[in-house]
Amino acid sequence: MQLFDTSRQAIVPFEPGPEVTMYVCGITPYDSTHLGHANTYLTYDLLIRRLEDLGHTVKLVRNITDVDDSILPKARELGIDFLELAAAETTRFHGDMVALNTRPVFNEPHATQWVAEMVEMVKTLDDKGHAYNVDGTVFFDVSTFDSFGAVSGYDEATMIEYAAERGGHPDDPRQRNPLDFILWQPSLDDEPRWPSPWGDGRPGWHIECSAMAKGTIGETIDLHGGGSDLIFPHHECERAQSEAANGTPFVTHWMHCAMVAYEGTKMSKSLGNLVFVSELSKTADPRAIRLALMRHHYRTDWEWFDGDIDAATEVLDRLHAAAAAANGPDPAPYAQRLRAALDNDL
Repeated sequence: MQLFDTSRQAIVPFEPGPEVTMYVCGITPYDSTHLGHANTYLTYDLLIRRLEDLGHTVKLVRNITDVDDSILPKARELGIDFLELAAAETTRFHGDMVALNTRPVFNEPHATQWVAEMVEMVKTLDDKGHAYNVDGTVFFDVSTFDSFGAVSGYDEATMIEYAAERGGHPDDPRQRNPLDFILWQPSLDDEPRWPSPWGDGRPGWHIECSAMAKGTIGETIDLHGGGSDLIFPHHECERAQSEAANGTPFVTHWMHCAMVAYEGTKMSKSLGNLVFVSELSKTADPRAIRLALMRHHYRTDWEWFDGDIDAATEVLDRLHAAAAAANGPDPAPYAQRLRAALDNDL
């Protein structure tokens, strides 16, 4: 099997052992599953099915980020406890994944259940000289990690730009470097808090996945995936802190999915143009949704149009008719072509 590796910017052999470990960044459960989420998780589902077809056992870990800088303001806006919001949206997400017929996960860690491990990892980084504390906020010092930027391949200016757009604070005067990032932070008065050597607070975004990946899989993962919007800063920071803490390679193969737009416009909550799986499933066969999404290659950005579901439904009907035909052609050559195509970067 050949797969594109983000950090190497090339299609390379993916040759895991009999058991494949896979960590895919999961949802932050403050809203429903939209087609961008579904596109990502169906891509890895397709990969898992082919790996199982080849005889591998796949251990998929897909986390739930039930505490971070996105869910807490949303819960505050709704006037409910953040865990209540997380539970409701996680239940809806599970229903969407069942409807889309995705393979079950090996483990689904919730961030709030792994805070002790996060604190321990931050402490290790602090002890090794990779972190510094400013009034209870602990930052990762990127100057202590020489290969920072190796996952994304971005130059410093691009990393600073994306950091500002995606949850970082490059202008924070407390930081020694614009690319330093938060490992631990004090909680606001109405936010959840946990004890730590630096005072009560909550974890930063990136340390959550590093601790959960280590706790559920180990120090090295065969394949780490997510949307391409996670390449930087999230996955870049994950790798830096994991390898700095553990002293071992974090990921063998980095794989990322492209973005889905809606009729010429970026699909986003702020624009109000998200297409939710749960809503689409009320009028469309979930198998048609799956087919519509999987007609696009995972590394190519594409646009969803409302007519896509009608076209996919027509294809699904033709597939049903072909499967029901009494004397169809021998499927073996088609199966061989399908397997060969999947082995060529899906």
